[in-house]
Amino acid sequence: MSLADRPAPRPVAERRTVHPGMVWDIVRDTVDFAPGVRFDREYVHHTGAVAVLAVDAEDRVLLIRQYRHPVGHQLWEIPAGLLDVAGEGAHLGALRELAEETGHRAGRLETLLDLRPSPGGSDEVIRVYLATEVTEVTGDDGYRRTDEEAEIEIAWVPLDEAVAAALRGELTNGTALAALLALHAHRTLGAQAPTLRAADAPFPERPGHA
Repeated sequence: MSLADRPAPRPVAERRTVHPGMVWDIVRDTVDFAPGVRFDREYVHHTGAVAVLAVDAEDRVLLIRQYRHPVGHQLWEIPAGLLDVAGEGAHLGALRELAEETGHRAGRLETLLDLRPSPGGSDEVIRVYLATEVTEVTGDDGYRRTDEEAEIEIAWVPLDEAVAAALRGELTNGTALAALLALHAHRTLGAQAPTLRAADAPFPERPGHA
């Protein structure tokens, strides 16, 4: 048995957009699951996203806190954004989001993990990158955050402290939790840890997306 997810799309007889959203749509697929078995499924048709876990020379991670209206909380997260710029590679989008949200750039970028946060209701895939050799962008090269991003708070937090906060239930953003625990696991495995993939490694297949 191969311990790896595998593509196995079933034929879609019809796809309808039941709600065109501001950022993503709700679609309804009529699926030919098996001979004589057909059903409908509604889900969020998502652009996909990238996120960045930045680590400095002191083994601190770069966290941001921002307001998330659906849950009514200010959450500690890692920089992230949608894959909504035509023709932009995912790793380049990640570097752009890191700069825009935190004012930092990374000299080295690797793929830490890929995740599907809610595969029963969304086709979203998030790629999380590990960024190192991080420096602050200053002067004329700096970014000025506006609108809701103007309230973003930035903090460098020791990795062990962030992991402990996650295990205490004090951090709840799924992408941040996955990233922090993945890095901690990679460090724990030591020499047995697999080599991280390149930043431009192929993005996971996403049926319904070009």
